[in-house]
Amino acid sequence: MINSRAILGLFSTLGLIIAGCGGGGGGGGGGGNLNPPNPPPPPPSSTVSTQQVFAGVTLSAPVGMVQAPGDNTRWFAIEQTGVVVVFDNDDANATRDVFVNITGRVAAGGEMGLLGIAFHPDFATNGEVFLSYTAPGMISTISRFTSFDGGLTLDPASEEIILTVPQDQGNHNGGGIAFGPDGFLYIGFGDGGGGGDPLERAESTTNVLGAFLRIDIDIAVGYQIPPGNPFAGNALCVGGFGSGNCPEIFAWGFRNPWRWSFDMQTGQLWVGDVGQGSWEEVDRVDVGENYGWDIREGAHCHEPSTGCSTNGLTDPVTEYPNGADISITGGYVYRGTAVPDQVGNFIFGDFGSGRVWSVAADAPIGTDPTEIADTNFSISSFAQDADGEVYIVDIGGSVHQIVP
Repeated sequence: MINSRAILGLFSTLGLIIAGCGGGGGGGGGGGNLNPPNPPPPPPSSTVSTQQVFAGVTLSAPVGMVQAPGDNTRWFAIEQTGVVVVFDNDDANATRDVFVNITGRVAAGGEMGLLGIAFHPDFATNGEVFLSYTAPGMISTISRFTSFDGGLTLDPASEEIILTVPQDQGNHNGGGIAFGPDGFLYIGFGDGGGGGDPLERAESTTNVLGAFLRIDIDIAVGYQIPPGNPFAGNALCVGGFGSGNCPEIFAWGFRNPWRWSFDMQTGQLWVGDVGQGSWEEVDRVDVGENYGWDIREGAHCHEPSTGCSTNGLTDPVTEYPNGADISITGGYVYRGTAVPDQVGNFIFGDFGSGRVWSVAADAPIGTDPTEIADTNFSISSFAQDADGEVYIVDIGGSVHQIVP
């Protein structure tokens, strides 16, 4: 049975009303000197605010927003239907241009669509951009495109398909892509879909589903394997499946890694992994680690429901239970200056409730998250500019900066 609470399944119901959560209040007034002093009030539930930006720019079902390397003058927004739009990094701007349109190649709807974009670190000189999308037939596709006009547009006819992986279902596609600080392309795939990972993809390393991949694309055609991958030396898993351990795999044991990023200061990879029905989790992802799905959901047994083995599994840095919160959206480690008390914290949120939390980047495994904002946004993604400031992307089409 497909999980009906999966992350982008609410795209067609943008009128979703989210119930707010109240902050804590202080104690009552004191009496005479014989009465004990009132306890201090609990800390407020919100320590940041949000401010809408780029309000004049029309976005349709945005699922991501990035800047090109070394260029903070523009933003590129991914629209789920298959369009990447570009607009000036100017809050007074009210125009947008089409960077590339591949709607005819994209199967969009539910959790499928155009899901990721990654600019080559040398984009300014080679014009290369990578897109991640689901093609008809539920085929996850990673392709290279090239700009021939100095970065103004991306030529759709230049597509070189790098990797295709058939999905078992239409959900849990993952789909995020990004270049790491090592210059390699990282790809996050979900477990292939269906409730409870019915085909046991995430714990198998003979396929690339439920895993982060790391590949070297700086060759003439296709890709090669970086020597530090845990199964480097094995034959490529063409089409995402192989007879042995897939050398493309960097780490595994994920259900649906929806939105993830590298800490711009340390290079650490962070991800929000969408849970089955009880727990949402945040992981610090390191090479060769197994993050436990579907043996565990968060730090809790899933299959079996009790007495599961934790041998060789890495638990999340933080987690939160389902309820009003239903689907985690990963974010960024804050490295800006506008909100000093969040510097060094990983900021993330929930698509269903709109709540936003943070956890210290150096927090030990098992740390509770701190709620920092309660919004009415359907948080499809976060974004980070070249200065380290963090933004919230609402699937309804608005963008909001995190401010004091």
